[in-house]
Amino acid sequence: MKLKTRLIISICIILFVPFILATCAVGIVHFVRTQNNENYTVEGSYSYLAGLVQNMDEKSDEVYKDLETWISEDQSRALDQTALKKMNQETRDKGFSYLLVRIDGKIFYNGSGSKDRTIKTGQLPPYGANSPTAKIIIYLSQQEPALLRQIDFSTEDGRQCSVFMVTTSRSILPGAKKAALDMIISIFLILILTAIILVGWTYQGIVPRLKTLVKAAGEIREGELDHPLDVSGSDEISELFRAFEDMRKRLQAVSIEKMHNDEEQRQLIANIAHDLKTPITAIKGYAEGLRDGVAKTPEKQALYLGTICNKANEMNALINELTLYSKIDMNKVPYNFQSLNVKNFFMDCAEEVGMDLESQKIEFTYYNYVNDNVNIIADPEQLERVIHNIIGNSVKYMGERPGIIELRVRDVGDYIQVEIEDNGRGISARDLPYIFDRTFRADASRNSNIGGSGIGLSIVKKIIEDHGGNIWATSKDGVGTVMYFVLRKDLTGAKEAKNEQDSDHRG
Repeated sequence: MKLKTRLIISICIILFVPFILATCAVGIVHFVRTQNNENYTVEGSYSYLAGLVQNMDEKSDEVYKDLETWISEDQSRALDQTALKKMNQETRDKGFSYLLVRIDGKIFYNGSGSKDRTIKTGQLPPYGANSPTAKIIIYLSQQEPALLRQIDFSTEDGRQCSVFMVTTSRSILPGAKKAALDMIISIFLILILTAIILVGWTYQGIVPRLKTLVKAAGEIREGELDHPLDVSGSDEISELFRAFEDMRKRLQAVSIEKMHNDEEQRQLIANIAHDLKTPITAIKGYAEGLRDGVAKTPEKQALYLGTICNKANEMNALINELTLYSKIDMNKVPYNFQSLNVKNFFMDCAEEVGMDLESQKIEFTYYNYVNDNVNIIADPEQLERVIHNIIGNSVKYMGERPGIIELRVRDVGDYIQVEIEDNGRGISARDLPYIFDRTFRADASRNSNIGGSGIGLSIVKKIIEDHGGNIWATSKDGVGTVMYFVLRKDLTGAKEAKNEQDSDHRG
């Protein structure tokens, strides 16, 4: 769910919850009122009735004192309907009480305004019951008690007049309604404040960090990959930061590797250009010699043409080697893996290599320490290329001494190990770890005399690794070098061959 959707839902919840709480509050007030009204009957508890009387008394006390003053100042006003209406309205406004006037046992004025809530004459206390503490409870209906407070006086013509101030239980309802309204408003304001705090907290906890992430994304878009992110924390944003930081590190590693590869490519191109320049210069020189008539004799002309041909062959070999490396580097070489018998394959290679080395007056020996039925999984063409490249490299750096090259094949468990040892110039300990790098050259000027692209061993390493093997070397400067590589056995073929042998023995 999107963050925006979450915030909208949260705000909606915060806005609707107050209304729900307000509805519940109104319901509770209504329920309490209903329960209270049920207790207003005569059968209600005495303690509740006493509390209700005290509450109504407090509400009407000040109004009653004003009424006493109003009558004592001019008793005739209590006999005037107009004056009574005016006083009755003031009394209602002050405390939800109303006036009732009785003269000689008959109701003279009733300010209740409702026939249903009219007090009957028989319910009223008798004349003279107006002691300071006289507070009489009567019931206007079954569920509505009223508090009567009485003021008695005699007129000049001897009539007995009683003025009653009737305070109903409704006088406490405005306060209850106001309390409920205050409660609802308070709840609503509290929740609005909570919503503001919640939204502010959410904004401060999320948006600034997202802005940091957007800034980091912009830096990555511009190629700036050196600024790490703070990945502390365990929330969703922190997880996003960790994922983004992992991506940044990977992009940084890829960028560094790309820069390294680009530098290697530039160096390789420079090396190839240098290697091509030497035979081209020779070809150009000998061709110009032929053109200018420098080679006047047939023998000298044949020598010039032979040199031109040899240099052209060197260039062709160099280009072929570079083309092969490009294909291998881009995994475009279609390997033809198959099960090869170790004895037969390496014997054929040894015979072919031996004839070539013999023509160069280099001593070559071959040793096989592997059983006849051992097979390996390999591409014969590419594996043969590996052996020729390693031995060709040994020949290039043989030096002036009589050359000796040994090819040994050993069984090392699930692999066979091939060792090619020479007595050439050797490799220094400083250069040995880098001999399989495609741009490494221990002697920058060696190709001027020896030739070659310098990527032969990197091709060998790539082929061996594509076979699931490994290659390494040991060497002593001035003594010689040993190249080692291992290849997987064809365990399935070996098992089948063993089963065939067991069947022959049983036969």
